[in-house]
Amino acid sequence: MEGKRNSKDILIEVASRLFRIRGYYGVGLKDIIEESGIPKGSLYHYFPKGKEQLAIEAVNHTKEIVIDEIERGFGEFKDPIEAIQAHILHLSGLFGETENLLGLPIGTIAAETFTTSEPIRTACQEAMEDWQAIYVQKLLEANYSEKRSKELSIVINALIEGGILLSLTAKNGEPLKAIAEQIPLLLVTK
Repeated sequence: MEGKRNSKDILIEVASRLFRIRGYYGVGLKDIIEESGIPKGSLYHYFPKGKEQLAIEAVNHTKEIVIDEIERGFGEFKDPIEAIQAHILHLSGLFGETENLLGLPIGTIAAETFTTSEPIRTACQEAMEDWQAIYVQKLLEANYSEKRSKELSIVINALIEGGILLSLTAKNGEPLKAIAEQIPLLLVTK
């Protein structure tokens, strides 16, 4: 975000980062208040419905970060194989920067809340669908069929989300690197 950040923006950014790293149930409003330095009254002013409302805003914030990352990377490569590999390799490089896992999508919060919060589940679903739409577009531009592009976008997103979980567990980006190496085999048929 450019320019002066207001209290609401700071709360969303802090919540987004904490939820991505610790999950929904691993973060309390007290954690967000302490980390942000924003008074409790301001949090409830901007988010009168509390943690769930803030979590939805945080998911949307994360969605936009990831969209920007994907689009920036995809702009450098015409070939979808190279673009997708570069994106995944970029994500693999983030594992070692535990304080700044910008590329870490929303799998944790989605898994934790899919049965307990329909609004958060919906926000997570929309985020994943928006990411997949970028993959679809890149594949369509390379003359993959619409059906194949949509199917591949789901597989690519699932590989990335799974690779992130494996990389978190391994505390390194090697699982994502292995996934990136397999992308040419996945995309061989248009």
